[in-house]
Amino acid sequence: MADYAPQDHDDDGGSAVSEARTREARTPAQIEADIVRRREQLAETLDEIGVRMHPKTIIGDAKARVASTVDNTAGRAFATVNRVVTDLKDSLRHDDGTPRVDRIVPIALVAVSLVGLVVVSARRRRG
Repeated sequence: MADYAPQDHDDDGGSAVSEARTREARTPAQIEADIVRRREQLAETLDEIGVRMHPKTIIGDAKARVASTVDNTAGRAFATVNRVVTDLKDSLRHDDGTPRVDRIVPIALVAVSLVGLVVVSARRRRG
């Protein structure tokens, strides 16, 4: 077991003993000034809490978070669509930039067929 022996340390002013000694040496005017200062700090803290907890502040913060999320999502979606369109364009052209007819014709036929099906379907519903 280790022996415990109290050691003399220089007091840095942070201990409870030094605070008690400091309080004993303070004048009533110093104590009153300290109380006023602490009240002002507490009032500022309470005002800040009141602003943070106000419904308009909470709603404004939530709106800002939603807007930021939507902006980020829209930006990612745009980048993804842009990459897909660029890849599609690249796949429909040769390296020298000329169109690849062997890929364009089947895609055009499928697109025309789909448009035809939509038109026929719309006419049947009306008629």
